[in-house]
Amino acid sequence: MAHESSHRNLSVERVAPGRFAAVNSRGGRITFGTGDGEDFTPTELLLVAIGGCTAIDIDILTSRRSEPEAFEIAVDADKVRDSGGNHLANVEITYRITFPAGEAGDNARAILPEAVRQSHERLCTVGRTVELATPISTVIAQGGPPSNR
Repeated sequence: MAHESSHRNLSVERVAPGRFAAVNSRGGRITFGTGDGEDFTPTELLLVAIGGCTAIDIDILTSRRSEPEAFEIAVDADKVRDSGGNHLANVEITYRITFPAGEAGDNARAILPEAVRQSHERLCTVGRTVELATPISTVIAQGGPPSNR
């Protein structure tokens, strides 16, 4: 099986106590925080990434046939603390998508279950990564000016 790679990178910067900004290589920026304010938390951003990834897949596959009348994907999960540490459990994605009456809408409705299956089993990088339990390595790079001792 071929192994295809396209490297991704971003940085997270502290902008204030409890507030951070993620910056991608294209200059995009999202702020997030600890949950004290309106900013998303990292856990919520993970759920957004799961929902957003499958939303893109489903939109690409179904909108070729018909534009949706309504398109919402809800992602729910329980945040638990147990012997495995803090993590999410019972992650569930609910697709609330409707298409107009007529042949084009019927075609989009007909492909929706297969599009969901393909997104879940093969296409959605975020969901696949979570389900495959991809290891994360850590590196501590010392920053700041050198000490003059």
